[in-house]
Amino acid sequence: MNISAALTPEQKAVYLRTLPAVRERCQLLDYHPEKEAEVTEFCVGIIQRDFGTNYHNIPPHGRWRHFDSGRERVAPLLKSWKDLDAKEACKRLIDLFVVSALLDAGAGKDWAYTEETSGQKIVRSEGLATASIHMFTSGVFSSNPGQPCQVDAEGLKSITVEAIAQHFQVNQGNPMVGLDGRTALLVNLSRAMTESPKLFGSDGRPGNMLDFLESESKVSGSTRQVPLAALWHVLIDGLNPVWPASRAVLGGIPLGDVWPCSALKQDGQSEGDDYVPFHKLTQWITYSVIEAIESVLKWEIVGREDMTGLPEYRNGGLLMDLGVVTLKPGVLPIDPVSKLPKAAATHPAIVEWRAMTVIMLDHIADSIRAHLKLTPKDLNLAQVLESATWKGGREIAKQKRPESGGPPMEIESDGTVF
Repeated sequence: MNISAALTPEQKAVYLRTLPAVRERCQLLDYHPEKEAEVTEFCVGIIQRDFGTNYHNIPPHGRWRHFDSGRERVAPLLKSWKDLDAKEACKRLIDLFVVSALLDAGAGKDWAYTEETSGQKIVRSEGLATASIHMFTSGVFSSNPGQPCQVDAEGLKSITVEAIAQHFQVNQGNPMVGLDGRTALLVNLSRAMTESPKLFGSDGRPGNMLDFLESESKVSGSTRQVPLAALWHVLIDGLNPVWPASRAVLGGIPLGDVWPCSALKQDGQSEGDDYVPFHKLTQWITYSVIEAIESVLKWEIVGREDMTGLPEYRNGGLLMDLGVVTLKPGVLPIDPVSKLPKAAATHPAIVEWRAMTVIMLDHIADSIRAHLKLTPKDLNLAQVLESATWKGGREIAKQKRPESGGPPMEIESDGTVF
């Protein structure tokens, strides 16, 4: 049911920036149901290969995994902060996770980061994460020379495209997609935190959200419980100024990762009735921050069932590569080099692909649990994303396109969506 049909534009804008709206508005595309079992079988095979039946060992989907490509990097960092109280250590970890997640939009198949200390050449999300953790520890995001391991508004304010390019080792032979967009996100993050001292403190640090979350929490027994709604408020409202000004606005409210979809367009409908919300990067940050809070502080985030699967090219690529979703002939032009369909992230076909991904991730998670005789408590959505669909999307891409390992479509990215 479309619960937004009778709302004013202002109320509809508020609704489109909620998590339930992501699922309610994503009933868009037909799919090939006979292929769904193949996806389940493929994903179950990966889970059993990597974890056997030790499902409790499956970590949640989050930025933490990417930092530890090839070797651990987060645990040694936490160990170096052993003299700090747990809350300050968690603040620093959130500082890192937020800024790194904002830098995590696809870098393109031709970019790689070479880590000086290990000599590792690391690509894609793991390369971006590794570069960003070294930027963090060297004080790139901090205005305090005495404390490099923090992110603050003053430190981000002066970030330049040239500085980002230097630290990401970008040059003619190592190009990165969306360099300007990534830089703009960090500068906008500075402004967003300055404008919301209640959420980010007077010095504008992402980690200061812990103070606000603590004020919204309650203690049950020996555990502090934080409602997911409070964390979502910090990220969807507090970080709203981060997103490009070109994004959709409804009732005077910028919507963020919300897009018009031609499949929903009808005559006589109200403004916003054809919009589909995703909030991919915001949810990616949310998953990552939850893990930091629960791991370091042992607080419990309550209400995570509202979180959705992430509509990005690994999860969506899994569906397309295994034939659950297919493009109609001639819908998109073919890139002359890669021979793959090519489109901007704003194209209606990409919007529908992302919408289908959100819905199908729910279906796949249920199917995997049914196959393994597990409940959502035994295997939650964040674990499914980490152990099966995101990893599966990468593995099938490598099988289908061994030279690039890229997605089944060429996405023209500005560094602020995928």
